[in-house]
Amino acid sequence: MKYGKPALTIDQQVDQLIRRGMTVRDRDRAQHHLHHINYYRLRAYWLPDEVPAPSQGEHAFRPGTDFDDILTLYAFDRKLRLLVMDAIERVEVSLRTRWAHVLSLRYGAHGYLDATCFRKASLYVKCLEKLRDEYQRSNETFVLHYRKAYNEPDLPPFWGICELLSFGQLSLWFQNLADGADRVEIARPYGVDEQILKSFAHHLTYVRNVCAHHSRLWNREMTIGMKIPNKPEWLGAAFNAAQPKRLYNTLVMLAYLLRVISPGSAWRSRLYQLLAEHPNVDVTDMGFPESWHAEPLWMAPVESEEAGA
Repeated sequence: MKYGKPALTIDQQVDQLIRRGMTVRDRDRAQHHLHHINYYRLRAYWLPDEVPAPSQGEHAFRPGTDFDDILTLYAFDRKLRLLVMDAIERVEVSLRTRWAHVLSLRYGAHGYLDATCFRKASLYVKCLEKLRDEYQRSNETFVLHYRKAYNEPDLPPFWGICELLSFGQLSLWFQNLADGADRVEIARPYGVDEQILKSFAHHLTYVRNVCAHHSRLWNREMTIGMKIPNKPEWLGAAFNAAQPKRLYNTLVMLAYLLRVISPGSAWRSRLYQLLAEHPNVDVTDMGFPESWHAEPLWMAPVESEEAGA
């Protein structure tokens, strides 16, 4: 089928929403937001309210669908992405630190240049090439210092080079370690099985990309899921195994890891506050089970805000 839909003016976009059954209480306000938020982007938030219409290729809206509610849901999702990104940052920095610390003590300052430490040779070569590219592009202070002060090896030690790794690259270096005992030691302070941590790191690279590209997070079914612990007592059975690719399981792991990484963090209380501010958001769309409030992880005392938390 050849695409033949014409571009619409902002005024026509509002007319189309009204014609299809959406309530628009303030036309000027709707036009303002459509000038700054792509119609197609907002559609991701009203898509659950679309129903088939008699006209072929058309859709209508369920009764009660309101443009203001769509904007509220859009704002909720934006705040949710920022909250999740805040947690991912701390997990990423912590995992980088553990990777560099453990491996440098075991294999030396430049142990990552030894291909025998890694399982898949082809993946190792790709990761090392990517790392060299990042190093060549970087103007970080420690990079400039290393280039000026040293000419061998041609890359910085673990504790410097780890700061150039994206989360995606860090995940690949971690999963490609030849000796599983290395991953066990890296994971030890978190109290998490190394296979769970490996899976979660891979999952978080996807979630981080969703957030970084300002994509919808709220009711997304993740393309890359995470391995759910097979021991139900772990974390008080807080996971929702029935919906393994929904955001709730991600939030469970982030909440747990932040209690280890940043014990004084108020991250959970900020999540509670965000949900309380948006009572009309159906949390089941994010995979929250009906009894999630009763899980030990969420029932633990809420942290108090601390500097840097």
